[in-house]
Amino acid sequence: MQAERLKILLEYLAEEPNEPFNIYAVAMEYINKDNKQALFYLKKLLSEHPDYVPTYYHAAALYFELDEIEKAKQTYELGIEKAQQKQNVKAFDELKRAYRMFLDEIE
Repeated sequence: MQAERLKILLEYLAEEPNEPFNIYAVAMEYINKDNKQALFYLKKLLSEHPDYVPTYYHAAALYFELDEIEKAKQTYELGIEKAQQKQNVKAFDELKRAYRMFLDEIE
């Protein structure tokens, strides 16, 4: 079933490659199965769609999981800044909370 969902999401991405949600959906499908593929799509979002705020939370968490502490820190900080610029209160709060937990983990 999951393979079928990924296949469908990849088809959507092929049809609309510049739609950030399609890239995000594929990244989320890979997030717990293939970190390398998930990171590929998250990096694509960060570079091509830097205002797509949901990316930052997951990219930072994945960087942390991969022990790329400085990249995780930078990604959280940039995500917090983007969420504030976009006046996305929910994302801002979630990113701040995740960032505080991250800082507690690395101390």
